[in-house]
Order: sequence, then C-alpha cells, then structure tokens
Amino acid sequence: MRVRLKGDAICTLLLLVALCSLLYSQLEHLVPAGKKEPTQNKPRVAPKIFSDPRAPRRLMPAEATSPRPQVTPVMRQTEMAKNRVQTTTPAPLSDSAFNFKLYLLNKDNRNFNLLINQPRKCRKTPAGPFLLIAIKSVVEDFDRREIVRKTWGREGLVNGEQIQRVFLLGTPKNRTVLATWETLIHQESQTYRDILLWDFMDTFFNLTLKEIHFLSWAAEFCHDVKFIFKGDADVFVNVENIVDFLKRHDPTEDLFVGDIIYNARPIRVRKSKYYIPETMYGLSIYPAYAGGGGFLLSSRTMRRLSRACREVELFPIDDVFLGMCLQRINLKPILHEGFKTFGIVKPSAAPHLQTFDPCFYKDLMVVHSLKVAEIWLMWNLLHSPRLSCTQKKQVKKPFQWKKKVQITTPASPL
Repeated sequence: MRVRLKGDAICTLLLLVALCSLLYSQLEHLVPAGKKEPTQNKPRVAPKIFSDPRAPRRLMPAEATSPRPQVTPVMRQTEMAKNRVQTTTPAPLSDSAFNFKLYLLNKDNRNFNLLINQPRKCRKTPAGPFLLIAIKSVVEDFDRREIVRKTWGREGLVNGEQIQRVFLLGTPKNRTVLATWETLIHQESQTYRDILLWDFMDTFFNLTLKEIHFLSWAAEFCHDVKFIFKGDADVFVNVENIVDFLKRHDPTEDLFVGDIIYNARPIRVRKSKYYIPETMYGLSIYPAYAGGGGFLLSSRTMRRLSRACREVELFPIDDVFLGMCLQRINLKPILHEGFKTFGIVKPSAAPHLQTFDPCFYKDLMVVHSLKVAEIWLMWNLLHSPRLSCTQKKQVKKPFQWKKKVQITTPASPL
C-alpha cells in the first residue's frame, strides 16, 4: 500500500510540473511581440557622450568657433574622446553632418587671434602693391601652396605692376598631428613670409570667419593696396590678363568683379553640403554673390566690405555671406565672362576640341577645379614661346556669293 501511494504521489507531482510548463508556454505566447524582452543579444544602452559636462566630447564642425585651447590638453582630450567613442554606441546623428544649433549658439564669437602675421607684406613698395593675391588654403595642402608660388602666384612685377601674395589658414581639424603642423607651418612662414594663420578651426562652415578676418587684416595692414584678388588654391589664374583689366579701373572707386550668381535658392535637402534650414535663412532667394573660386575687388570696396561684415550676421556659406555684405553697402557685383568658377564648358559647336587646351585659357581670368599637375602644366604651356592659337590663311579675295546666271532663250525666227 505504501509503495502504491508513493508512486501515485510521484505521478501527481510530474503531472503538476507538466501542467505548469504548459501554462507558462501558453502565457508567453499571449504576451505581445513588441513588449517581449529577449534574454539573448540584448543591445546595451549606451550612455550619452555629451550628458556629463565633465566628460570629454567630440568636436563637431561648428565647435570650431570656440577658442583653441593649449596643445597638451587638446591632445589628451582628443584621445579620451576617441577611446570613449570606440567603447560606446554614439547617439544617432541627423541627416546633416552640421550642427546648426551649436553654430547658432557660437555664431557671435567672431574675433580670433592672429597666430602668424605678415605686417610688412604690403610695405615692400612705397605706394603699396598694385595687386594683392589672397588664397584660401588649409595647413596640410603644402603642395598646392608651393605650385601657386612657382606659377601664377609669383611675387614681383607683372606687366610693370607689383604683385604680392598671402595664404589664408586656420588651425587644422586633425588634432592628432598638432605638434607636427605647428613646427612645419612656422618654418614655411619663415621661408616664404606669406602665411596668415588664425586661431579658429579650418572647416567648410568656418570659411566665413576666414573672409571677415582677412578683410579686417587687409584694412589694417594693407590699406595702400590698389586691388585684391581673392580665390582658392585649386584655380588657375591668368594674372597678366587681370593686371591689364585692372589698369583700366580706379582703385579709389568701387569694383567687385567675378562669376556672379543670380537668383540662387537655398538648398533645403538635409544631405546636401550646402543645406540651410528655413530657421536660419527664411527668404527664398539669396542675394547676388560671386563664386568663391576667385573674384576681384578694389581698395575702396575692400574697406567698405570690412566694415559691413562686422554688421552682418555670420552665415555658414562664405560666398553667400559676402553677397549679403555687398547688399548691405548697396553695391552690385559685376559679371565677367573670364571667370570660370565652374570650369570650362566645351562649346557645342566644337565637340572635337579638348577643354584642357592653353588656347581656351589664354583669354580667361580664372578657371576653377584644377589639380596640382594641371596648374603647373597649363602655366608652362601658356608661357611657352611655341604657343600658337591662330592660324592665318592667305585669302586672295573676299568671299562673295555667286550670282545667278540668267539664261535667255533666243527668239525664234519668223
């Protein structure tokens, strides 16, 4: 009897365990799928990188408007931030890589120290240079600066007029080579005496800072200059044509010439490099502005723009910002066909011709988007004594349309 009771108890316990397992599985199926929490492969919730104000943080592009700290803290801070990013999952970024909120918070910070100056650049001639060439560059593009020095950006006399040159730089984004670039850029400055370096981070959206700081520098240290050409380092400039063009103008009068863009609309696509939200610019059309590849301005216009740029709110696209400053002083920029800031378009009537031909460049002022080797090659081709762009043909007599011969039928004899 005891054995039978013990066996019944064991069977009852087994049945209860099976029943409980069945009920648990049924309840699990009744829970909505969206509310289940899996026990495996559960993603780790990463802490926000910027939640702790004492924690190191990654520098966003707009944060370039903050003053540059000392060398050693920046290096340590960058390394700690890099390690932090590698061990945590960063918060998802928006479609646009540019932090407009941070830019708006820092946009009033527009005064930065000049780390490398050339105060005697425009004092080499008693009356000041005829033309100052100012080229936007970045620290790491030494090869582009060197090719400009060796070709179209040479200092000295061009068609009897004095030419001077400066390069406009900010501090590099890549802080891991901080100690190296400071040594190299100071050595380059001592060798060529043509480097202007400011204490803001050199990013695309900080080119506006480079614009206003250069105009302020020119008004203070180069006020006797007659004309200024300002452009990029990846352009080819026919300085001889520019000097001949400027000789017909008065530097004491307003002049702003370039590849002028009219009725341009703000780009509202977030993924675009030039994306501007309506909260930053609410109008539907930009003011007329010059393509940033290169433009000319007179000494008078330079001083007026320098004052106007202090009164206009900073805008992240430097070309448009300068157009706003021109609008502020009520000056209409002049369109010149010799400025090709979007490259040379092949003529439809001559599809067999190549656009990289010195005969295309001979009568132009500025051509944008050339590689280092192309700038060197084009400059040498244009200055070659064997260059011939016209083939004269001997014409015996001027062309005339053939006259129609009137055929007269003889009268029939009577």
